[in-house]
Amino acid sequence: MPPQVVDLNYNIENPIPYDQQVSLNLVTMYKQVVLATTKELFMGMPLRVDVETPNIEDMGAFYSATRDPIFYPYHTNTDRMWEIWKKFGEGRRDYSDDPDWLDSQFFFYYENADLVRVKVRDCIDTTKLGYVYKDVDLPWMNSPPKYTRNKFLRGAKKGGDVFGSKLITKFPLVLDSIITTIVKRPKNLRSNAEKEQEEEVLVIEGIEFGSDKFVKFDVHIDDNEDNLSGPDQTEFVRSFVSVRHGGKGKVNTCFKVGISKVLENLEAQEDEDVVVTLAPKVGKREVIIGSIKIELIPKY
Repeated sequence: MPPQVVDLNYNIENPIPYDQQVSLNLVTMYKQVVLATTKELFMGMPLRVDVETPNIEDMGAFYSATRDPIFYPYHTNTDRMWEIWKKFGEGRRDYSDDPDWLDSQFFFYYENADLVRVKVRDCIDTTKLGYVYKDVDLPWMNSPPKYTRNKFLRGAKKGGDVFGSKLITKFPLVLDSIITTIVKRPKNLRSNAEKEQEEEVLVIEGIEFGSDKFVKFDVHIDDNEDNLSGPDQTEFVRSFVSVRHGGKGKVNTCFKVGISKVLENLEAQEDEDVVVTLAPKVGKREVIIGSIKIELIPKY
C-alpha cells in the first residue's frame, strides 16, 4: 500500500485528499496543543496512588506495550510536545510543584542486571541526560481554526426560539443521534487577568460504553445542528475518541476541553450560556452521556 497521511481526528467516513488532510491535521494540532492551556487539558487527569481509577487505566496491555516499535517514538514525541507546550505562556504551569509527580519512581535494570530506582525529578532536565530536542518548524502554530457563522446562531439563541422541540434538557441519555443542549456558564465577561488564572472548560461527564467498543463523537459549540462545522472551524471544538480495550467491561469516563479562546474567537464572551452539540460518528447507541457542564479550572 502507498504511504498515507494519518488523520489526527480519526475520520473514518470518507477519504480526504492529501493536501486537505494535511491542512486539517495542522488545525487539529493547534486545537490540541495551543488551546489546551492547563496541564490537565494537555496531559489528562493525574494518576495518584490514593485515588481510584474506575477503568483501571494502565497504558493498555502494559505487559506487551514496549514490544510495539511505535512505543518509543510515540513516547519521545510526547516528551517533546510537553517541552513545546510549556513554552507557550498564557499561565501554563507544569507539575514541577507537585511532589506526587516529582517523587513518582520507577525501577529498571541496567545492562549488567543491576536494579536501579529512578524518580521523575531525576529526568526533568534533558540536558543533564545528555540531549535536547532539535528546534524545527511548527506549521501548526500558524494554523488556527476558522470561524464564520456564529453571529446568526447567537442572535437566535438569545431570542429564545432556537432549536425548538429538538433541544435536549434531560440527562443521562443514549447518544443515538445528534443532540443539542444549552449549558449555563459560571461567569461571563471575564477579565484578561481572570483568564490568566483560570481556563473555562466544557466538561462532559458520565460517558459510559463497553470496553470492547470503538466510539467517537464530535463536540461543537454555538454551531448549526443542521449544517455542522468541520474540524478546521472554531465551532468544531474537539472529538472524543476511545479505541477498543478488549474484555466485556464498562468504561465510565469524562471529557474536558478548554473553551476560553473558542468563546473569544466567536465573540461570545458576553453570553451567559453556550449551545453544545454532540454528533456521534462511531458507536451510535453505544454511548451514554451523563451530564454536560462548564467549569473554571485553575491554571496553577
